[in-house]
Amino acid sequence: MRNGIRRIAWALVVLMGLSAQAFATPMVQQFLEAVTPQELVPGAEAFGVPREDGLVPAIRGGDTIGWVFLTSDFVPTTGYSGKPIHILAGLSPEAYLTGAKLIKHSEPIVLVGIPESEIRGVIDHYTGFDLRSVAGPRDTGDLEIVSGATVTIMVIDDSILRAGLKAARALGLDGFADPSASGPEKKIDLDAGLVTDWETLVGNGAIRRLMLDVGTINADFAALGDPRTEKTAETAAPDQAYVDVRTSLVSHPAIGRSLLGEAGWENLAARLEPGDHAIAVLGAGEWSFKGSGYVRGGIFDRFQLIQGEMSYRFRDRGHQRIGQIAAGGTPDFAEMDLFIIPAASGFDPAKSFRLQFLVSRAVGPIEKVFLTYDLGYELPSPYVREVPSDPVAQAEPAAAETDARDALWQRIWDTKRLQVIVLTAALVFLSGIFFFQAFATRNAQTFAILRNAYLVFTLVFVGWVANAQLSVVNILAVVNALFSDFQWNTFLMDPLIFILWFAVAAALLFWGRGAYCGWLCPFGALQELSNKIARRFRVPQVTLPWGLHERLWAVKYIIFLGLFGLSLYSLELAERFAEVEPFKTAIILKFARPLPFVLIALAFLLPGLFIERFYCRYVCPLGGGLAIPARLHMFRWLKRYKECGNPCQLCGKDCPVDAIHPTGEINPNECISCLNCQVLYQDHARCPVVIKTDKRRAKDAASVAALAAHAERPNLGHPNQLSNAR
Repeated sequence: MRNGIRRIAWALVVLMGLSAQAFATPMVQQFLEAVTPQELVPGAEAFGVPREDGLVPAIRGGDTIGWVFLTSDFVPTTGYSGKPIHILAGLSPEAYLTGAKLIKHSEPIVLVGIPESEIRGVIDHYTGFDLRSVAGPRDTGDLEIVSGATVTIMVIDDSILRAGLKAARALGLDGFADPSASGPEKKIDLDAGLVTDWETLVGNGAIRRLMLDVGTINADFAALGDPRTEKTAETAAPDQAYVDVRTSLVSHPAIGRSLLGEAGWENLAARLEPGDHAIAVLGAGEWSFKGSGYVRGGIFDRFQLIQGEMSYRFRDRGHQRIGQIAAGGTPDFAEMDLFIIPAASGFDPAKSFRLQFLVSRAVGPIEKVFLTYDLGYELPSPYVREVPSDPVAQAEPAAAETDARDALWQRIWDTKRLQVIVLTAALVFLSGIFFFQAFATRNAQTFAILRNAYLVFTLVFVGWVANAQLSVVNILAVVNALFSDFQWNTFLMDPLIFILWFAVAAALLFWGRGAYCGWLCPFGALQELSNKIARRFRVPQVTLPWGLHERLWAVKYIIFLGLFGLSLYSLELAERFAEVEPFKTAIILKFARPLPFVLIALAFLLPGLFIERFYCRYVCPLGGGLAIPARLHMFRWLKRYKECGNPCQLCGKDCPVDAIHPTGEINPNECISCLNCQVLYQDHARCPVVIKTDKRRAKDAASVAALAAHAERPNLGHPNQLSNAR
């Protein structure tokens, strides 16, 4: 018995070891057949034997002229679908990306919305990319965003760049030395150095300069090969300074006191939090390193600080003008500014860094071409000291990758900050409508205006502007992720979708599915608004027999269960069949799709002109998926009279989606929480119960008034009283 247990345990250990080994094996070999060597490394004739780390040599004539890697072997590449976005890329010995190709993905917006050719076109732009020019993630403004695919593009950009940097470090390419190499480590020495003059600071390297004359700038723009740049060429003398910028690390006390003076240094020191540093940037040429973009957007878009894999763009909150330079012998400058580098950026003042400047030239009304120039800086030896490097435990790869993914979704949220604020405010307002529905629906005309305005907001902002249309594909992706490698940061990649799903989850507990379907679904809003317009033009409305209407309810549940079952077999296949949802065509892409998709969307919208919310009632798999848990909602907010349904049928006949049974009860699976029945519930002109109550109250009031009048003249009609009156 014991021997049998041991054998089973040993077998389990072997199987676990084999599975771990299989998991650790690079996947690049699985996808090499999908490409030819020259597609990724120009001139390559064959692939070599893959290395253990997943790098594949690209061979020509027996020599290695580059390497090929799969992004998923080096960094997590999970997109919003919950599945990896596999991209093969080529790398040159000079750390240039020589090519990139999308191999496999499951992104819903690409599968059923945006042509894959557009995504491939974006990836093609990485050919020739210098990895040494990029340190860490880039701002969204640097990316070529495809409308509706912001998250997918940012994930692709992040994975290509981070995987490329890791591959370059693994190969030990120039500029990518192993950070764990032993040797003395430099630390900033805050007690070193003396307060001195400008010439001394320039001589010892505490101040560094970048100077480009007009002739150089014109020649560099001409070298781009765009003849339009000649029309706006600089006309000043060729030897005149165009870019003339100097920088210095003024958070070092000796340098700061030298340039800012004692009072200026004390003011700066008071602003700096622990770990913060600051640089001074001084400009004397025709070109401004500040520009005017920061006035509008609060960000200095003409330069950034780069150190290793870290990049930092300065914002106006960390900026301060310098009144004057205290160091003797300082030349004149047109621009003198301080910029604070926060500790959270990871900046190390003892290590070399560079300021990368972006010089642009207009070639059209709204089109520009750009050049970049670097100003390198390293704190000179008088201000640093060397210390023996301590053995540093390597960070857990999983933790490092989690941090990188967290940084990505946080960057996406920061990009969409305004949209997040607007949507959150709208959700708070909608919650107020539901919590105080008796007050909101008191006046029918006011509520109609309020509801129509909210539907327009949902269609225009939530749908067409923010592209925050939920889909049954989201449900399938979440369920699929629960059965695989669930990571919250995957679902945080799209802020508005995440917020909406969070709101839907909360609403399912309080009000059922109607909060989303009736108020927050852009396609639902499009249906309702188009039906209202049709009614204005007196388009006849069709009322289906209750028996047929009740049986058609089941169609959307059948479609949802079919897609759900299909997703358990193949998520990619289920996502393609999810084209039964016209959301991508009508909302995300605003009908800018091939004709068959447009016709499908119109085919679902057209019946809605005659039967309000036809698609919502009978076809929508998302509505079916939300209705299943909606049965568990905890509260009953919609008020009813005991007379509702018997004998009164007014609410049932007036319900826009026929969600009220002839017997009077509301079907929570079909209710869209339009609150129309709550308007009728207190309508003094239409609701029979309210009218009857009003009549009774009026009669009672009249009786009370008569009694009061009689009390004032108690025996006016008595015979004795009448005789006395005579």
